[in-house]
Amino acid sequence: MPEDPGAALADEPSASFWRDVVAAVRGVTRDYTQGSIGRAVLLLAIPMVLEMSMQSLFMVVDVFFVGKLGPDAVAIVGLTDSLLMLVFSIAIGLSMGATAMVARRVGEGDPDAAAVAAIQVIAVGAVLALPIGLLGVVYAPESLQLMGASVELSDRGRMFTAIMLGGNITVMLLFLINAVFRGAGDPAIAMRALWIANLINIGLDPLLIFGIGPFPELGLEGAAIATTLGRGLGVVYQLWVLGDGSSRVVLHWSQVKLVPDVMLRLLRVSGIGIVQYLVSTASFLGLVRILALFGDTALAGYTIAVRVIIFILLPAWGMGNAAATLVGQNLGAGNPDRAEKSVWFTARCNTVFLGLVAIVFLFFSRPLAAIFVPQQDVVEIAAQCLKIFGYSYVFWGFGVITVLAFNGAGDTTTPTWINFWVYWVVQIPLAYLLAVKLGYGPVGVFWAITVCQVLLAAVGVTVFRRGSWKTRTI
Repeated sequence: MPEDPGAALADEPSASFWRDVVAAVRGVTRDYTQGSIGRAVLLLAIPMVLEMSMQSLFMVVDVFFVGKLGPDAVAIVGLTDSLLMLVFSIAIGLSMGATAMVARRVGEGDPDAAAVAAIQVIAVGAVLALPIGLLGVVYAPESLQLMGASVELSDRGRMFTAIMLGGNITVMLLFLINAVFRGAGDPAIAMRALWIANLINIGLDPLLIFGIGPFPELGLEGAAIATTLGRGLGVVYQLWVLGDGSSRVVLHWSQVKLVPDVMLRLLRVSGIGIVQYLVSTASFLGLVRILALFGDTALAGYTIAVRVIIFILLPAWGMGNAAATLVGQNLGAGNPDRAEKSVWFTARCNTVFLGLVAIVFLFFSRPLAAIFVPQQDVVEIAAQCLKIFGYSYVFWGFGVITVLAFNGAGDTTTPTWINFWVYWVVQIPLAYLLAVKLGYGPVGVFWAITVCQVLLAAVGVTVFRRGSWKTRTI
């Protein structure tokens, strides 16, 4: 009989289970290659879900306060987010290699090698962030216009965009160092880093945007400064933990050097991962460019909807990160069957969660959108987006887990091809056809995204079942 992870979870004594949950949030180290799969998934997923919730809170908090400045300000945030997605793509791609390599080394019982890999990740991320920041500062208005902003809108948003892109190193390092912690099986540390970053952002946002008390009224630029400062101090905390010996991966000054062999292996795994997310990000930019044809109101509504969606879906992404870590550690421990069972168990849990989210979106999309802006035309577009996207969530629950499981095994090539065919060959042409040629407007774009999320899940599950990822070496 195959192992039933759910049953294994249920059989554990209740008191012991809750002690383990508290320990997981506190960051107590445990071996995830042994014992109940259900418990391993849950205890890894809890801090990872909380971490991703904190990541998404950045976006929700910013748009909540910026929404008070009007639809134009929200549109600027949405366009800048689209540009930052390029940074996120590089960070997420590198983080795949970081998580996979660190998890594999930890599974093999070699924490020193995991630390060396972490140093290479940090170095690569810093080097890549510097030219991106320089170009972002110099060409901020041109970048906004490239995304479809009018001259007036780009002039108003140039400082916000310059600050956000100029400070992209904080985004890069926050992602990459948290990927190291996740791969090591220390997700609670990653969670705490984002707690710190978010608390600072939440506190500074209203103070700097509206000029409360002794603070200057900076408007839209205040939101950018608050977010960048929050992320920067989160990175300071991460680096402090890496050096103080409280995590599985401990960095020593003697290890702070470039190791070409390790860096090349990291780039080989991460390079395809970067391409994987650049493919999906470029597709996202294409969708935003199509939506820009329908004016600032359409962009503002889509921005609101995407912020709400990401706030809900990033916890599901956190469960995917838990699956990726379990795949990497169990492959490193020579147990591919346990790795596969972990993925299917996580996917089922994720599908149940997203099914409940879909119900909420179907019935409460309008009240959710109205929290952020008072303009009814913006609310209408955001509500339509939330409702239409909700139809794909049950399928997306399996899609996100299988794609991240490939990455956890170090197989970043397979999901890259999946993303290319689904997002470029199908999604962009379908969105243009429905929105522009057939005249459905923004709703056509929303339906194209929904159809392609279902397709992504179907392809991901089919390819994952073949099992070629089990023999991947990194």
